[in-house]
Amino acid sequence: MKRREFLHGIAGAAAARSIVSPGLFALPAGIGFQLRDVTAQAGISFQHNSGAYGGKLLPETLGSGCAFLDYDGDGWQDILLVNAMDWPGHKKQKSTLKLYKNNRNGSFSDVTRAAGLEVELYGMGVAVGDYNNDGFADVLITCVGQNRLFQNTGRGTFIDVTKKSGLLGRQAFSTSALWFDYDRDGLLDLFVCNYVNWSPEHDVFCSLDGKHKSYCTPEAYRGETCWLFRNRGDGTFEDATATSGVFDASSKSLGVALLDFDRDGWPDLLVANDTQPNKLYKNLRNGKFKDVGMEAGVAFSPDGKARAGMGVAVGDFENSGRAGIAITNFDNEMVGLYRAGKGDAYDEISLPSGVGGPSKTTLGFGCAFLDIDLDGRLDLAVANGHIDETVRNIRGNVGYAQPPQLFLNQGGGKFREAAGEAGAEFAKAKVGRGLAYGDFDRDGDLDILLTTNNGPAYLYRNDESSGNRAIRFYLTGRKSNRDAIGAVVRIFNENELQMRMVHGGSSYLSQSELPVTFGVGKRDRIERVVVDWPSGATQEFKNLASGKGYQLTENKDVVAMQGF
Repeated sequence: MKRREFLHGIAGAAAARSIVSPGLFALPAGIGFQLRDVTAQAGISFQHNSGAYGGKLLPETLGSGCAFLDYDGDGWQDILLVNAMDWPGHKKQKSTLKLYKNNRNGSFSDVTRAAGLEVELYGMGVAVGDYNNDGFADVLITCVGQNRLFQNTGRGTFIDVTKKSGLLGRQAFSTSALWFDYDRDGLLDLFVCNYVNWSPEHDVFCSLDGKHKSYCTPEAYRGETCWLFRNRGDGTFEDATATSGVFDASSKSLGVALLDFDRDGWPDLLVANDTQPNKLYKNLRNGKFKDVGMEAGVAFSPDGKARAGMGVAVGDFENSGRAGIAITNFDNEMVGLYRAGKGDAYDEISLPSGVGGPSKTTLGFGCAFLDIDLDGRLDLAVANGHIDETVRNIRGNVGYAQPPQLFLNQGGGKFREAAGEAGAEFAKAKVGRGLAYGDFDRDGDLDILLTTNNGPAYLYRNDESSGNRAIRFYLTGRKSNRDAIGAVVRIFNENELQMRMVHGGSSYLSQSELPVTFGVGKRDRIERVVVDWPSGATQEFKNLASGKGYQLTENKDVVAMQGF
């Protein structure tokens, strides 16, 4: 159901089980893990403020994002939560970003003020990347209006360098963003998604009954181009939007992911658009991109329609050495799941995979591929929630608050939905938006951070009981960008292969941790690890023990860590 049809539905109301194929490792008895809500005991106390006061302004429906990041460089994942603020003339409360420092004991401390991030803005998303290669994570906050770039001083604080960096003055309704090195010069460049051409002063009056204002659909507004900023290496950025080939004023972009779909070693981009064709920007290796979404089969649904693309995830869920794609959509459109097909094209397998059916009645936002049960196959987590609370008046199979979904990979391109088995707390209905993963307690498995619109954030600790093991890699570039964003790590055992990419962005408005995690089942050793660095260099390491983490520094020997 498109948004226009959905709203007409409100107006009218007002007057196979999938086949399980054998996978890489035998499944343990039971689900083998639980996702436990540890938000309160971890000290996370956050309430998103959409600023809604009854004016039904479009941005109120979309926030907010979240991130796992190691802002102080101590090797432990911290948490950043994006907030919005009250609209001018309707001031009720102060609401700011929130930065939580990991205390390394399962708890976090609110260090927002001490870090210099207690600022009010109408924030949407977050992108984390060390753009100046000084070893500390910098943060871009996308906003309605002026985006803000906060440089990490390396002393536990951030300074606003929006003006100094040359990003001041470009204002829009920005959503997701990511850092990546598109020209492979060792410096992180910046890609920013913009939604529609909207401002409070030019808000369109939409109504279901001709009298009372309602939230408009994207069709009520003109699109807006995404932006590409090239890192000059002196702390400033050059606007390369027009010259790079990504300018497109018809886009209505909400999600972006990094991938190398043609396997040429150069980073490409996948952009999820709302009611417009999705874009797959092929890197031409000369500073320019070409949209090949149509040829690749990801621009439209199988019946040739542009869906309401929200979030996007990229990962090798078939262990084929090629990345697949997931794109969340509006209710009655289902999650789009794409398998790498012949050549550089993709085949949509939403329904036969077991993902399409359960997601048809949900409205998905954040999503991520992660090996939640450490069995060697990438699973898919999705945050769900509607955009308008009046949806409950029109259809029994769709609610405003919706349970998140967790699709466990069964091998052979098959998934089964198991959020309820993962834990009643996790499966509880909520108005989900952002979703990110990270191993905050450094026990080897991946935990989940989830935000809601105008509600709390949730931290779910992954408690493994299967006995499956993990191996984790922390990458540092030298000739490549220091974060090694764009690096591809492959592990090999006999004829088995797994692949991960170090990536910024993905999901929806959110950022997962940069270290990469492989589940290896009951294996205690990995035969071979191959790293393809963004610079073009390749390194190989052999016979590494599982059950621990490793520091991989470009053109240096591997260093084993005590734990994860």
